[in-house]
Amino acid sequence: MASDIKYQTGFGNEFATEAVSGALPTGQNAPQKHPLGLYTEQISGSPFTAPRAINRRTWTYRIRPSVTHRPYEPIPSMQIRSGPFDEVPVTPNQLRWSPPPIPKHPCNFIEGITTYGGNGNPAMQIGVALHMYAANTSMQDRFFYSADGEMLVIPQVGNLSFHTEMGILEVAPGEICVIPRGIKFRVEIEAPQVRGYICENYGQPFRLPDLGPIGANGLANPRDFQYPLAAYEDRDGDFQIVAKFMGGLWCANIDHSPLDVVGWHGNYAPYKYDLSRFNCINTVSYDHPDPSIYTVLTSPSAPPGTSNCDFAIFPPRWMVAEHTFRPPWFHRNLMNEFMGLIFGTYDAKTEGFVPGGASLHNCMAGHGPDAEAFDRATNAELKPQYLDNTLAFMFETQLVIHPTAFAMQAKFRQHEYFECWQGLRKQFVRPATGRPQEK
Repeated sequence: MASDIKYQTGFGNEFATEAVSGALPTGQNAPQKHPLGLYTEQISGSPFTAPRAINRRTWTYRIRPSVTHRPYEPIPSMQIRSGPFDEVPVTPNQLRWSPPPIPKHPCNFIEGITTYGGNGNPAMQIGVALHMYAANTSMQDRFFYSADGEMLVIPQVGNLSFHTEMGILEVAPGEICVIPRGIKFRVEIEAPQVRGYICENYGQPFRLPDLGPIGANGLANPRDFQYPLAAYEDRDGDFQIVAKFMGGLWCANIDHSPLDVVGWHGNYAPYKYDLSRFNCINTVSYDHPDPSIYTVLTSPSAPPGTSNCDFAIFPPRWMVAEHTFRPPWFHRNLMNEFMGLIFGTYDAKTEGFVPGGASLHNCMAGHGPDAEAFDRATNAELKPQYLDNTLAFMFETQLVIHPTAFAMQAKFRQHEYFECWQGLRKQFVRPATGRPQEK
């Protein structure tokens, strides 16, 4: 990756950046005539009358406006699917997958997206789609945007360079990036092959969670989020824009790069975040806190206390709880959990759940540590322990996640997943009471 890429910091700030001096007008947003001959175009990521605290919009000053393309035509959707998800019946069983193979034929980032499942409906602006990508070539003359939702990308293998309308984001495993709904981009891969996870969020944009009793600090700090500086492409040629709109893919020809924004100001822009900067909050006495304490970003839903989607991580951290079963205990949830592993070992699953893999535990499906992890944790000497070399994540959503036909029929689905709990045997010992034994 290039070492000279610089960023501006602060979550959701009002940024101003120009690649050429004079690109940003002074004192107003849309002058009658731009001094550099640029076109003014506003991109709104929220309703015009949304409260100021959640209003998202950016003014761009570009070489050509976004309307200068040929008409869009539908194209095959490849392995990308969108809500409503109804290809196959949803199952109450726990599901798990091994890492998907990386294609042997040339395959770019968009061509390499495969949908595992999701919920809701982009037309109703609620729910999510959960994808994985696997690719081995860069996008040069093809660009993409999703009108259905923002895309939270989690690299697991290989570095990526996102060339967006607002500038360049270089993202490596251990980092994430978020591309807002409607923002055009192309992806260059910085390794022979890349793989990772994507959450396409149909609902309200991801934001930092409220801290409540935690106070003013902790979890993800706003100043650690990085936004691109303006960097434009002034290229003419035969290019294509692929749009994801209401679940389908559409393609339009264009005679120039759409990444031609010379300057911009606003708060609707792509960003990245280094997960190693997350400030974990944990117990210093006993018991295991709920996983919500590890929330990095949240997409709220209408009922308070629920979420369209929470993004939580389980990074390296100290474990010091006394008289406590330290891994996640056995549990059943109203919420629905999709998990992935970026690197290392997850403390509740020592076998089978490997980097690049995924698991799905839907509403009220029992889950928790496998038999080996249970035995190890119940017999461990409880002293302060640093949980190292691990980075797992979870998307938790209020709506049931419906798997796709591809996910259910994939050769790398682990049909024997349920076996990891079958070694959990009865351990109950009834204390002596002096009363006759029941017959």
